[in-house]
Amino acid sequence: MRTNDVIDRARSKVIEAVSHNMNLYGITPSASRLYSLLAFTEKPLTLDEMKDELGMSKTSMSIAVRTLLDLNMVEKVWRKGVRKDLYVINDEPYQRFFDYFLFKWRPAINMNAKATKQAITELQALCDNPDTSNEDRQKAQTDLTKLRNWLHYYDWIDRLIDSFETKEILDFIPLHEELDEEAVQDGVGTDNLNNE
Repeated sequence: MRTNDVIDRARSKVIEAVSHNMNLYGITPSASRLYSLLAFTEKPLTLDEMKDELGMSKTSMSIAVRTLLDLNMVEKVWRKGVRKDLYVINDEPYQRFFDYFLFKWRPAINMNAKATKQAITELQALCDNPDTSNEDRQKAQTDLTKLRNWLHYYDWIDRLIDSFETKEILDFIPLHEELDEEAVQDGVGTDNLNNE
């Protein structure tokens, strides 16, 4: 087997796995393929080059690039003499992970917490109103208990996101764990990963 075949096969395995799991980031299959293409490209690519390589329409490619740019997964670069925009993968996976939580989760948590606080205020007013029936008061109190628990959950997620932003999380889970050579050869990165 030729060396290039081995390299292509190894890359294809990784690309397939990464593309399959990018939906965790809310990324479409076409954006996943683009991300994978850029991961194994040795030089920055233009939109036209990416379009040709993946066989996608220019519109689909533009949307995929914009999505990846918004998530800080790719970045625009400049090269002397090239007038078109060039793109490369942002090769800082830890920061990409942190950014995802900062850009996607924090606004969602803030929106949920705000709605929950408003609902708590309304339900508490209902409970405090002497004209509220016992049945409705009981329903409102049950909901209040649930919603207060949700606020604790939102606060916990917000503090988790803060730990990503400040990198305090790295005090508890360092970026790198020492791997023994045998585990690497077996395809196992840590005790928590299995070779399938």
